[in-house]
Amino acid sequence: MQGFKEVMEKLQEQNIEVQLVEHEAAFTMEDADRVIEGIPGVRTKTLFLMNKKKIKFYLLIMDEDKRLDMSAFKDLVDDRQLKMASEEMLYEKLGLQPGVVSPFGLLNNKDKDVEVFVDKDIAEEERMSFHPNTNEKTIFIKSPDLYSFLEKIDHPAKIVLL
Repeated sequence: MQGFKEVMEKLQEQNIEVQLVEHEAAFTMEDADRVIEGIPGVRTKTLFLMNKKKIKFYLLIMDEDKRLDMSAFKDLVDDRQLKMASEEMLYEKLGLQPGVVSPFGLLNNKDKDVEVFVDKDIAEEERMSFHPNTNEKTIFIKSPDLYSFLEKIDHPAKIVLL
């Protein structure tokens, strides 16, 4: 599984600079916010969803304070039966544990079967923050660099209004 070290190597390989903040394990959004307080960049939440048949998978990146309108998202992807992915499926598809979900888990998605969506409300922000496959670190990455990273690992982001 691709962990923190591999995430940083892949970013370096792509000449992407990030700001790294090391901290105690953050298990909640509040914990994470406390350790990165004052550092510029959007605080994101990344949600991993799947359809009932377990054949379609979605990674949603949005502002941590925004609530997902599930019925609107169901319409967007034309699937009436969506739910949050189970802990087992999260590990199987992204190699991640709950509380560590981020786009960097896509490095573990060998099947390339996860669609990535970024909320239009944050898509143009200068920087975003994510856990790099560990909840003991947070990285701030420029939004265009994130999109480039996703493109290069065959998971291009779709910008949508969530």
